[in-house]
Amino acid sequence: MTSPPPVPPAPSPTGRQPGLAATVGLYALARLGLLALVTVLLVLVGVPFAIALLVALIVALPLSMVLFRGLRARLDGALARSRAERSQEREALRARLRGDVPADPPAPVSDEAADRKADPGQD
Repeated sequence: MTSPPPVPPAPSPTGRQPGLAATVGLYALARLGLLALVTVLLVLVGVPFAIALLVALIVALPLSMVLFRGLRARLDGALARSRAERSQEREALRARLRGDVPADPPAPVSDEAADRKADPGQD
């Protein structure tokens, strides 16, 4: 039995994907919320708090794998985008260090600056 391929995250209303930090924060809050929910339910049943917390730690992991499948797919996508961006930046830096591309492209010269360079006595 194979799991279905991850569903790409839906774009936000602004058209941008949420950043890595926001996605990690949301996933962490969801996991902590599930842990708290399971702990509270066990305490309400009459289990001592320490035991309820330990059981909740064990139960919340497989539950979160099932309940937060879409959120994990979003997190995987954000991690992949971040990794790709860092890889591109690293390759660009290596190319500049090798001298394959100039470090900073020359700034375009405006007509006024070109006129001043041609006739420096007019300033």
